[in-house]
Amino acid sequence: MGVISRRKMFKRTVNAAALAGVFQLTKPTLDAQGRPEQPPQTVNTNSAPSNLKITDMRALTIAANYDYPVIRIDTNQGVYGLGEVRDAGGKDNALIFKGMLLGQDPMRTEQILRTIRSFSGHARAGGGYSAIDIALNDIRGKVLGVPLWKLLGEKKRDRVRVYCDTTSTTDIKAYEKRMALRKKQGFTFFKMDLQTSLVGNREGARGPDGQLSDKGLAYLCEFLAMGRGVVGKDMPLACDHFGRLTIESAIRLAKAMEPYKLAWAEDIIPWTNWRGLKQVRDNTETPILSGEDIFGLQGGFDALIDGQAVDIIHPDPGTSGGAIETKRIADYAFQNKIRTAIHMAGGPVNSMATVHMAATLQDFLAMENHAVDMPWWEELVNGPEKPIIQQGYVKVPDTPGIGVELNEEVVKKHLREPGYFEPTPEFNKIRLMNYHIAGPWPHFDDDGNWCDNCVSYQ
Repeated sequence: MGVISRRKMFKRTVNAAALAGVFQLTKPTLDAQGRPEQPPQTVNTNSAPSNLKITDMRALTIAANYDYPVIRIDTNQGVYGLGEVRDAGGKDNALIFKGMLLGQDPMRTEQILRTIRSFSGHARAGGGYSAIDIALNDIRGKVLGVPLWKLLGEKKRDRVRVYCDTTSTTDIKAYEKRMALRKKQGFTFFKMDLQTSLVGNREGARGPDGQLSDKGLAYLCEFLAMGRGVVGKDMPLACDHFGRLTIESAIRLAKAMEPYKLAWAEDIIPWTNWRGLKQVRDNTETPILSGEDIFGLQGGFDALIDGQAVDIIHPDPGTSGGAIETKRIADYAFQNKIRTAIHMAGGPVNSMATVHMAATLQDFLAMENHAVDMPWWEELVNGPEKPIIQQGYVKVPDTPGIGVELNEEVVKKHLREPGYFEPTPEFNKIRLMNYHIAGPWPHFDDDGNWCDNCVSYQ
């Protein structure tokens, strides 16, 4: 053995001291029986994830300003997950996938979602996929003992800012009172419905083509000036619901709104015409936002983002693909220097699931709530801190899953049709294939072997 130099001996001593600091042995704390106390339990024992299987899916519909179809996915171990179909959608949008989910391992969430993705689409057609994403993530969070946000990534904020829509009226004084109420309710981000029809019947408001004239634009800006006056010059104020506009009229309107420093002009041109949106964006300083009816990143939001057609994307997780896909969309937008706001006109299940997702976003503005005037909205659920919205913000839960359970007593008072999570055997068979399947679907398994009798749809 060679002679150890002083320098090597010193480094060994330092390293040993450092390790001793990390793995320092201390005298164990004893319990009442003189036995060493056990460390805190870190393994969730509520279920056995490796044996978890989906056994059922049921649904109900809550009658509200927009109906809230809620689904429940059950498992063989008593753990279940809640999800919500897009507002004003139908519970069948999710139930049609039931036959493809039965027998599946809910912990393989993204694999299940890939299976049903090709049967989903834009607008309300994305509602079933999105509800299933939320319900599966609710199950995963409960099984692993972690909140939904932790399944998605790092939490960037402890509370999520909320804005609420303010419905319009041609009576500008009455509209002013509505705006003042929003401010009194504690909100710090505001949005106005600003239909061109508010002023379309005034003398000289429309040109020969039916679009607003310069005089009509001036009339409409009177409402905008009122709104800005109520909320103050420093508070974010957005506008929506302009009606049918040509690209030229949209540019003129966006430029007319520039003095009021809007947070955004929403869906000023339909998202399907992303090139038109880009034309408007390129010709105004008013920020342009769109996206509430788009499903998915590929074949959806990528056109708006890659085309730099908007300043802000506006996904609704009830359509865009639930928590996982919406997070993916927002992250891609962030990489392309486009910000994210969230459209949300749903119930507390979707809203609270979205709060988890929004908490993980890099560049997030605000999330909509379309039910601030419904006194029983937040009573539909138990679990989150009440009131859910406090001074214009929602606290991000740290409880497992989405941290929400239905308040059965309240929900039963507001059902669209009788029955609370009634059985749905009519959806047990797979309905979405182009051919009839009498039994299990043959396919290649994970090892590449052909399987004639497998029950998994991978």
